[in-house]
Amino acid sequence: MPVMIDAHHHLWDLAAREHRWLMGAQPWATDAELARLRRSFTLAELAPLAEAAGVTGTVVIQTAAEPWETPDLMALAADGGLLAGVVGWTDLTAPAVADAVAALRTLRGGEFLCGIRHPVLAEADPGWLARPAVLRGLHALAVAGLSFDIVTLPHQLPAAVTAAQSVPELSFVVDHLGGPPVESGPDADRTWAVAIRSLAALPNVTCKLSGAHTTPARASDLRPYYETVLACFGADRLMFGTDWPVSALAATYGQVCDLYRELTAELSTAEQNAIFDDTARRVYQLPGSGSAA
Repeated sequence: MPVMIDAHHHLWDLAAREHRWLMGAQPWATDAELARLRRSFTLAELAPLAEAAGVTGTVVIQTAAEPWETPDLMALAADGGLLAGVVGWTDLTAPAVADAVAALRTLRGGEFLCGIRHPVLAEADPGWLARPAVLRGLHALAVAGLSFDIVTLPHQLPAAVTAAQSVPELSFVVDHLGGPPVESGPDADRTWAVAIRSLAALPNVTCKLSGAHTTPARASDLRPYYETVLACFGADRLMFGTDWPVSALAATYGQVCDLYRELTAELSTAEQNAIFDDTARRVYQLPGSGSAA
């Protein structure tokens, strides 16, 4: 079994902070599904699940587009243990993104900040990522040595292509295989595939095997999409993530890990190591990594 980095999961403690996004009106989940997530999911709950699945380190990803969340996550990482990196949030449209990032790095655990994400899928404008103000913010992230996680709906992917082309010095990470329409028709599949191939043609883009499984979680459902991104990106530009606890709507933590082990079982040891460990360490500049991608 290869060493495993879970490069995509979330944490929230509702006793400490209100997470307004859990209250409803999300494009990626029904209100009934959100109700099942409307409790605290903490590091104390995740740690034994990760250990049982053979996961030795993780990257925690933002959920709230609020200034308080990133410092909270960095402080958790500073306590030691499972968290190896933090992909946080800052307002990319603000005029002083570089200053905001610099300020975050002065806080406790600031050395764990490895990237930024914005919930683009909640933006009404499908071209949000290609806006001039956003592109300025992305340039600032590149200068600061951070990466940017792309979380979109399929119709927003063309703007992601524009952004990645416009800021070639920034490392972009496509979350959740780019949101493939697993339960939609063939026309939607073609739209997704065209965008994914365009992103994969850019050397500054990597892709996460995460957050795309259905209920129940079956490798057969995901295999066409997995094979597409594997062919486009290659194993050395793919990384694994569970998307816990959102993934718990369809499968346990261990089942998600097993799902991707099954999908990648025919790969070489070196390719499996890339997907489950090396790519995440390189792109997010985690301990034990070389230079950023």
